[in-house]
Amino acid sequence: MRFLFALLGTIALGLGILGAFLPVLPTTPFILLSACCFGKSSARMHAWLVNHPWFGSLIHDWQTHRGLRPQVKRRALLLMAISFAFSVYMVPLWWVRGVLVLTFVVLACWMWRLPAVPAPGMVAMDQTRP
Repeated sequence: MRFLFALLGTIALGLGILGAFLPVLPTTPFILLSACCFGKSSARMHAWLVNHPWFGSLIHDWQTHRGLRPQVKRRALLLMAISFAFSVYMVPLWWVRGVLVLTFVVLACWMWRLPAVPAPGMVAMDQTRP
């Protein structure tokens, strides 16, 4: 079972990295899925991913607060809008365009509704108040 989770985590990590460069392929869900799979299969890979300079804060925010920082949400929504707009422009079939627009609306609403994680400095200030 550990091998299956390790394999799934590796595939999800690869798709997440590809999603940073390819339109419509999301990055965040695949990175979070890989962290979950590596947490069940390989402590070393999970620690590497959680301490990674690009993905670590995203995974930490999700694991502790089940949310994203506001600037991450804004950046993700902007990049999603650009990639979906490009895809809608490139696709010649009207029904595929409709599916793409519907998919974007659903994903954007889901991401917009995620809780906003306060900045690390704000959390420290809140904890020191009497």
